[in-house]
Amino acid sequence: MAAYVGGDRSAFAVLFERYAPRLLRLMQRDLGRGEDAHDLVQQTFLQLHRARRDFRAGAKLRPWLFTIALNLKRQHFRRQGRRPEASLELEGGAEPVAPRGNPEARVGDVQLRAALLRLPEPQREVIVLHWFEGLSFREIAEVVGASQPAVKVRAHRGYNKLREAMEGQV
Repeated sequence: MAAYVGGDRSAFAVLFERYAPRLLRLMQRDLGRGEDAHDLVQQTFLQLHRARRDFRAGAKLRPWLFTIALNLKRQHFRRQGRRPEASLELEGGAEPVAPRGNPEARVGDVQLRAALLRLPEPQREVIVLHWFEGLSFREIAEVVGASQPAVKVRAHRGYNKLREAMEGQV
């Protein structure tokens, strides 16, 4: 990011190549249409470009970028006037296969994915960022605009709800 802020245009391509797939997965979790997810990823990088001079030298890029992305996703849902919807029914009875390299593909259990979708948004958001995207609680606190203890409480409560939902399933 420092190179891009310094004027190296090729650094943007490196940033896009590194973070676009992760941001796309993050967007696709709650959006019904793939086109919307791609649009929001592009908007995220447009915002990154516009705000590149606001980036603090020495700060971590990932929490800053995820904050931009999640704020754009929230704005998208506000414009639509509804909460995200996700179908829990599988068409044709076959379980979908996630693309290679997707960390969420490890969640092969339909019941676990359904339980994750039923969590309140703040808890699901923290669990997705921590479990699937590998962000630390400190980074998540920056992304969601909460204190680190509050993020840990959300994660703890969310994991407990997942555990309760999955009792007897495993």
